Amino acid sequence: MAKISPIQFFRQVKQEVKKVTWPTKNEVVKTSLVVIVLVAIASTFFFFVDQILGWAVQLVLGLGD
Repeated sequence: MAKISPIQFFRQVKQEVKKVTWPTKNEVVKTSLVVIVLVAIASTFFFFVDQILGWAVQLVLGLGD
């Protein structure tokens, strides 16, 4: 691999960054909301699964007297 100078490296980085297709503000907002909603749904689901499994373990081990 050839050695390049730091200046040349940063020029190449700048060229590559110009090639990136950046999302619009609207796309960022929509995808962020989707992520937040899905995280809320998943955390609620796992909370209830944890509660049910905890109750079942207490029932089986006799800790729920």
